[in-house]
Amino acid sequence: MERKKFLIVTAGGMGTRMGGSVPKQFLELDGKPILRLTIERFLHAEPDLQVITVLPQAHVSTWRQYCIKADFTIPQRLVKGGFTRFHSVQNALAFVPDGALVAVHDGVRPLLSIGRIRELFTRAQGVPALIPVMPVTDTLKVLEKKADGSLSATGEPMDRSRIFGAQTPQIFYSELLKQAYGQGFDTLFTDDASVAERYGIPLTFTEGERLNIKITTPEDLVLAKAIMEMPDQGRA
Repeated sequence: MERKKFLIVTAGGMGTRMGGSVPKQFLELDGKPILRLTIERFLHAEPDLQVITVLPQAHVSTWRQYCIKADFTIPQRLVKGGFTRFHSVQNALAFVPDGALVAVHDGVRPLLSIGRIRELFTRAQGVPALIPVMPVTDTLKVLEKKADGSLSATGEPMDRSRIFGAQTPQIFYSELLKQAYGQGFDTLFTDDASVAERYGIPLTFTEGERLNIKITTPEDLVLAKAIMEMPDQGRA
């Protein structure tokens, strides 16, 4: 039997790296808030998704008022974010039943193609944890910071062919991810895959998309606008 699908959209941060007074998830791209574009993209791909949106506590009412004013009436449960991303996802998982698929996706990744979203959910039905990744293309250096703030090479070699960057959505069997999030917090938990791996859940990796960028800086926003203007950016 196919598992029901849940989407946790993590938008609980304040976006300090963007440098403005408005959290990055509420900045507009193509005339709409980034967060709305992200949610719409997923619902276009999977109309039966049940959406849980995690927001900064101070902006829950802001988002609710926007949705009413803009007639963005898709069903969604709004959840207050926690102290860290780990705690935000933990809060959201309280509303996800066992026996489902739960995808956790960054609210500021609005450019993943509709076709890829569908492919990820289809494949995730058969594995306990599915993580999209992309190979790192830059040459990597292991550096250490000196007391004066300067950087120096350690001489430690890095094999670029073995290094991949993890993307979202990361999709899990809900009962397993909920168990994994019962662990105590660790600063090494930088994404859901790291939480699941620590708990012993086997991870399956699959190819992500180069244009599935996370918008965290003003430069990212410029790049996202350029991607949106590309001829094929219905992102089918």
